[in-house]
Amino acid sequence: MGSDAAAVSTVREAARMTWEESKRVWGIGMPIAIAGLSIYAVGSVTTIFVGHLGNLPLAAASIGLSVFAIFSLGFFLGMGSALETLCGQAFGAGQVSMLGVYLQRSWIILAVAALLMVPFYVFAEPILLAIGQDPAVAREAARFALYILPGALSFAVNFPTAKFLQSQSKVIVPVWICVGSLCFHVALSYLLVTVLGWGSPGAAVAYNLSLWAIALGQSAYIIGWCKDGWRGWSMAAFNDMWAFVRLSLESAVMICLEIWYLSTITVLTGNLQDAQIAVDSLGVCMNINGWENMIFIGINAAISVRVSNELGAGRPRAAMHAVIVIIAESLLIGLLCMALVLIFRDNFAIIYTTDLELQHAVSKIAGLLGLTMVLNSVQPVVSGVAVGGGWQGLVAYINLGCYYVLGLPLGYLLGYKFNYGVGGIWAGMLCGIALQTLILLFIVWKTDWNAESQLIGGC
Repeated sequence: MGSDAAAVSTVREAARMTWEESKRVWGIGMPIAIAGLSIYAVGSVTTIFVGHLGNLPLAAASIGLSVFAIFSLGFFLGMGSALETLCGQAFGAGQVSMLGVYLQRSWIILAVAALLMVPFYVFAEPILLAIGQDPAVAREAARFALYILPGALSFAVNFPTAKFLQSQSKVIVPVWICVGSLCFHVALSYLLVTVLGWGSPGAAVAYNLSLWAIALGQSAYIIGWCKDGWRGWSMAAFNDMWAFVRLSLESAVMICLEIWYLSTITVLTGNLQDAQIAVDSLGVCMNINGWENMIFIGINAAISVRVSNELGAGRPRAAMHAVIVIIAESLLIGLLCMALVLIFRDNFAIIYTTDLELQHAVSKIAGLLGLTMVLNSVQPVVSGVAVGGGWQGLVAYINLGCYYVLGLPLGYLLGYKFNYGVGGIWAGMLCGIALQTLILLFIVWKTDWNAESQLIGGC
């Protein structure tokens, strides 16, 4: 156990603490954010190439990527986030030999989970029709969802490897792997969609190959060059499986309830008048919002690493300092993103479409996009604190109540019963995000960090 961070009592000490903590968090968070942005950009590039094929292919790709791919991403990211807690605390406590065992255990669990997810893609069309999607859009979206299934399954390998590396602050090589795969994806998409004219199937092939390049590249790096944490394949990975499954499921429920929540907006718009324009305009906004989300997924991972490492090392005050600094800085970034969206509200849709009606529809809901960006700047940070502290079960219940008991029904009422359309659906659901964020901030504020550190130290 190391000595804890010094108490802060003056402005000069606060400034020094802020500077030092910012360097630590952003030193971890920025590479993770760049890697996350690169992975997300693979989907965005796919959307852009498909979008120029027409409004129907764009609607199909928007649903395929924002509902089905995000469903998989949320599930596997959540399951893999158990490693953020366990590997982060083990690394902080000096138990480096356990990291490879935890990684293999996560791979086993996520491989089984991947098999259980396949029917969700196979029966995509009846699922979309059952929840009220336009038949033409549902048919094309289901076809595209099947095309991208191989890429979605890569997340079962990708996220555990990423969490393994992040827990040790080994974040530079994954950045190069992700950025290189993105460049490969752009070139391959241009070749298959534009030059060879393969259309949506060609875009999906590029998407799948690029995501698997990331997953296999990170795995090769761990097995070949991370000998401190990776000690080879071990039967110990099959020990204590149920406790690991339980934490993985708690993590998955917590994160899935967050990630799937905004994805349900796309589904709810399916019954609105002129559903194709509604889905397309929302798809463009969700795509832009996703870029900011990837930055804060990086910060989420960084604060989780900082909190779990410091609590594992018996340094509760250092953990508290990290939380305070990154929440304040994240809020400032969110406000900047909102300002940029409002300034360019009439222009950013041009990237995705040349349809003037769709551009106007995007401009009308840009204000809600800006507000979403502010809330999403703080929410992932407090969720990252929860992962670092191992509070996933508690946060899952909070998410369920705020999102699905309050936000979703309120969005439905505003959108359909009060006829506010896509803006009403989105505004209602933002109320759920706002309440969840306030509750988590209150919990973080009331946390006894000394007790949390002693609890982990006694495990």
